[in-house]
Amino acid sequence: MTTLKIHSIESAPEESKALLQDSQKAYGMIPGLHGVLAASPSALKGYQVLHELFVASSFNEEELTVVWQTINVEHACHYCVPAHTGIAHMMKVDNAIIESLRNETPLADAKLEALRTFTLSMVRNRGNVSEEELNAFYAAGYGEQQVLDIILGLSQKVISNYTNHIANTPVDAAFQKFAWSK
Repeated sequence: MTTLKIHSIESAPEESKALLQDSQKAYGMIPGLHGVLAASPSALKGYQVLHELFVASSFNEEELTVVWQTINVEHACHYCVPAHTGIAHMMKVDNAIIESLRNETPLADAKLEALRTFTLSMVRNRGNVSEEELNAFYAAGYGEQQVLDIILGLSQKVISNYTNHIANTPVDAAFQKFAWSK
C-alpha cells in the first residue's frame, strides 16, 4: 500500500508552514490532505487557492456540493466523499441531496440533476461533452460561467482525489462517521 507522509507544521517544509497554519485557523485542525500536500508548498498553495476560488464561484452551497461530490464519487475518493459529506452537513445542504450524491442516484431537483449529469460527463469524457449535453445544461438554467466553474472545481478535485489515492490519506476523525466506499 502506497502512503505519503502527513506533515505537521513542525515537519513541513518551511514554505508550507504558514499555509498549514492557515488551515489550522480555518478548520480548527490540519486536514490530512493538507498535511500530505505540504510536502510540495506549490501543490498545497494551489489547492488552497483553487478551493477559495471555487467557493467564491457562481454556485450556491447545494451546487458546490453537487459538483464536489459528483467528482469525488466518480473518482472513488475514500477521503473526500466523507469530508464533503461533513462539509455539506455544515453548509445545511439537504440530506436527500447528500445521500443521492453518495449513492449515485438521480437528484429530485431537475436543475441540480442537470448539474450532476453534466459534471459527470465532464469527468468521464475529460471535457469532451457533446453539443446535446451542453444544450441540455443550458436549458436547465446554467450558462458558460457555470461550465467554466465546473472546470475550476474539477481542477481542485483532481489535486485532492489523486493525492488521496496515492497517499491513502486516513479520513480525519471529524469525518470518520461518514465513511464511504464505492
